[in-house]
Amino acid sequence: MKVILFILFFAIIHTGIAQLKPIESGVIHWDSLPVKKDSLRESRKIANYTTNEFEYFKIHATTQLKGAVPRPAHTQKDIEELIIIKTGTMKCSIGNKTAVLGTGSVLLIPPGETQVFENVGDGPLTYYVFQFRSKKIDMERSRTAGGIILLNADSLPTTKTATKGGKKYFDRPTAMCQNFEMHITSLYAKGPSHAAHTHVDTEICLIIEGNAYMTIDGKDYTASAGDMFIANSGSLHSIGNTDDKPCSYFAFKWR
Repeated sequence: MKVILFILFFAIIHTGIAQLKPIESGVIHWDSLPVKKDSLRESRKIANYTTNEFEYFKIHATTQLKGAVPRPAHTQKDIEELIIIKTGTMKCSIGNKTAVLGTGSVLLIPPGETQVFENVGDGPLTYYVFQFRSKKIDMERSRTAGGIILLNADSLPTTKTATKGGKKYFDRPTAMCQNFEMHITSLYAKGPSHAAHTHVDTEICLIIEGNAYMTIDGKDYTASAGDMFIANSGSLHSIGNTDDKPCSYFAFKWR
């Protein structure tokens, strides 16, 4: 009987994964996302796909209002997570590391690490959660590369020229990725960031300030702060600033 139940459980899980659709290039608008609310929390389901690299790739956002009690400590057994703080101040405890991080800060959490997130600011705390699982998990690769990442945006150096600037977050292997690279680009004037190009990495550009456009395989998309562009593996794409006011975005890609 136990064997039969195990087989049924495995079949259900496998079927759920198999039914996920491949990710599509395009744009996701923050204001169009349905919001689920309770007394001190809000949640937004953003995406649930497979990618060229991941058999499971899910995005959601959580808002903790001031006074919200943190969820109990938990772990993700076979899922890696990237957390981006949209607004507010978070106290996070990941494994044996604890930090207080503000808007624009980033966490990378390997599988098996305990995690707790608490709103310690004077207003709401909102953060994006990217969860992903590859077909091959390499924990040794993760440990060799440094394991947990907790990056306070204010501690990172900013590079600037007359037309653009940026911050480098990380560029390294993880448990799920041969390489995962993440940075912020700021464009100070209207126009493109760079020429149209392709790469094998799937890429997301998350707008954090201003308005931007992206052309992907000949289709034009626009986005504002909170929205995100998705450029699928191998797609021809370019991004730029729509206005003469500054525009900034996270760009991250993986393979």
